[in-house]
Amino acid sequence: MNNALKKYEFWFVVGSQDLYGPEVLRTVDQHSQIMVEGFNNDPSIPCTVVFKPVVRNSNEIYATLTAANADPACAGVITWMHTFSPSKMWIRGFNALQKPLLHINTQFNRDIPWDKIDMDFMNLNQSAHGDREHGFITARMRLQHKVISGYWESETLRTRMGKWMRAAVGAYESRQLRVLRISDNMRDVAVTEGDKVEAHIKFGWQVDHYGVEDIIRMVEAVTEEEIDAKMAEYATVYEMDTDNIQAVRYQAREEVALEKFMEKEGFGAFHTNFQDLQQLRQLPGLAAQNLMRKGYGFAGEGDWKTAALCRIMKLMTQDCEKGTGFMEDYTYNFDPENGMNMGAHMLEVCPSLAAETPKIKVVPLGIGDREDPARVTFKAQSGPAVLATIVDMGDRFRMIVNDVEGQVQEHDMPNLPVAGVLWKPLPSLETSAEAWIYAGGAHHSVISFAIDEEVLRDFAEIMDIEYIHIGNETNINELRKELTWNDLVWKLKK
Repeated sequence: MNNALKKYEFWFVVGSQDLYGPEVLRTVDQHSQIMVEGFNNDPSIPCTVVFKPVVRNSNEIYATLTAANADPACAGVITWMHTFSPSKMWIRGFNALQKPLLHINTQFNRDIPWDKIDMDFMNLNQSAHGDREHGFITARMRLQHKVISGYWESETLRTRMGKWMRAAVGAYESRQLRVLRISDNMRDVAVTEGDKVEAHIKFGWQVDHYGVEDIIRMVEAVTEEEIDAKMAEYATVYEMDTDNIQAVRYQAREEVALEKFMEKEGFGAFHTNFQDLQQLRQLPGLAAQNLMRKGYGFAGEGDWKTAALCRIMKLMTQDCEKGTGFMEDYTYNFDPENGMNMGAHMLEVCPSLAAETPKIKVVPLGIGDREDPARVTFKAQSGPAVLATIVDMGDRFRMIVNDVEGQVQEHDMPNLPVAGVLWKPLPSLETSAEAWIYAGGAHHSVISFAIDEEVLRDFAEIMDIEYIHIGNETNINELRKELTWNDLVWKLKK
């Protein structure tokens, strides 16, 4: 099992009060420790849950929540009211809390013991009482938070907890992400523009521009030994399907330079722009693909927002075998019995999306006015997936997510030398396309076979941005009403 997310900690803070006496409070702590152990032994909980002693008053709550703020390993706080914790005690702590908050409404004991129930049992099983008091104060304070109700040992509750944790990890990493802009965005394109200062404020993204010449100097400094090492790396994950080895070596040179630059400067995501290559002999293709495979965020044509989202979604899913990567809508299959969308890009489709061993090819690109670039091609995974994009609406950021079903690619495409991903959008090709267009969705997105829309909804709520979901239940007229209402609500929020 990949334990990449175990380094992220979530503090389990259980509320009570002094009125019950020390024996009851010792039992609350014992129950909480058992629950934490159960969470940490369950593979559906991807991160580490940390037990904290029961909090009984305002000072203890404040001390615990401010300590969570200060702990760099803490990615979020989970609260549960085992007994009754008067909610005014939580105001000071919640006013100070800066980490994502999950409130679970559960109970240590699953079933009511009808023939044995007494006041002692009631004193120890008051979640139906305490959690509702807790819910009032979170609602009264308008806190951005998640509520999950259910028995703590149930698969459903734990699965949903795990999804929320992935969203909180995304928020944690978002707030320290640095995005490398190599040149500017593609000329005359609107959707790749955006307010980088507001993105820094809202998401934490530090989006910095460097000229192509800065990368060219790094490319020219790469040694043959470094290229040889990169070629050896390619041999372990890809199949060579070209005789033009020099073209592949040039991509290796570009990748070494880009990776060195990003490691030195602390970048987690980057973009390129085929309109501004200066002295670069090839548009980075294989170089960008292999960097995505290793977890970097990427987008083409200067799209820094999608590059950032790609990085965040990769970090949310770094323990998963299924793929996540940059995507662009390319062409429709309008067969009324088999409506599908095919996504690809000029070169840069992430190998983590492959259903087979990717092949390195060198083929003319037809755009960019440079040498034929090396890239990997493959048929992609199938199964449930999501497409996600973030657009700047001028007064707010909007995340749009479409549920899709990845399709087995039965046909070869010998004349299209790029990796492609084929999917059926839900609820249908026509309805999803109309909804995406009404919502202002970009032609660039991130596709993931590793998470579902609930994770992205939780992320949007943690980051306090607008969220639009397109799925099986989508109705165009209702969606248009939602978009209109959202315009009014977000204007009021400003």
